[in-house]
Amino acid sequence: MAFEVTNDQQPAAGKLLISEPFINDNNFERTVILLCEHNENGSFGLVLNQEMPLTLSDVIESNYSEQPIFTGGPVEQNTLHFLHRLGSEVAQTVKVIEDVYWGGNFDYVKTMLNFQNQPHRDVRLFVGYSGWEPGQLQDEVNRNSWYISDADAALVFDTPIKNVWRETLRRMGGNYRVISNYPTDPRLN
Repeated sequence: MAFEVTNDQQPAAGKLLISEPFINDNNFERTVILLCEHNENGSFGLVLNQEMPLTLSDVIESNYSEQPIFTGGPVEQNTLHFLHRLGSEVAQTVKVIEDVYWGGNFDYVKTMLNFQNQPHRDVRLFVGYSGWEPGQLQDEVNRNSWYISDADAALVFDTPIKNVWRETLRRMGGNYRVISNYPTDPRLN
């Protein structure tokens, strides 16, 4: 049984895109994406809940950090991006929302991570990104492929990866809370 949901929010930098439960794209199945940029030139975001079986030491020579790597999306998977809550400690960073920053001086972050004994809770690294041409994301939203919600630093950095999709929908309340319990395979219902 499908529930009708109404989502009055529009895509914007700092918003979350939550995939509808049965999206027909393996790259985005049960994903939550933080939009870092959304303007007349298109949209750029990072998938928050797809961890890779890699660490920074696996992808950068002479780095010994065991900082986990996430799949940011299917576009340009030869690029590395990062989110953090280090603020102005990292030069040239872009504030996305309160306590969530995108990019900046990667050499500083790489050095800092190299001297950590364990993964840094306030830094997320991503290979690739999720991107949309002008108008493409709005078309997908209009087809109900994505729900839109507000983001916060706790969801980005503190929520266990396997719970991000479900927790985001639960926070939205109403029928979204019901959707959060949909089985991955509806035939199992």
